[in-house]
Amino acid sequence: MFPTQSKINPDPVVGVERLRAWRRLTARPLVAIGGVTRDNARSVLEAGADSVAVIGDLLPLNCSAASISERMKGWQRTIGPHG
Repeated sequence: MFPTQSKINPDPVVGVERLRAWRRLTARPLVAIGGVTRDNARSVLEAGADSVAVIGDLLPLNCSAASISERMKGWQRTIGPHG
């Protein structure tokens, strides 16, 4: 979807508009992956993704049980009910 730091050779960046076009072509589930963050996840879901795959924005630099719990709460606030 977006530029990502978690892959050595990432797939091309496609962006939200391409996702929107793909959504019109299929009723199959679409999972958005690559550079998805709390800042852009809502736009990805609104463009038609059924779900998002997240690595970098899920794990904080200071990785502890408390920091991961706080990050998950942030994701829950960001995504909220959707569908």
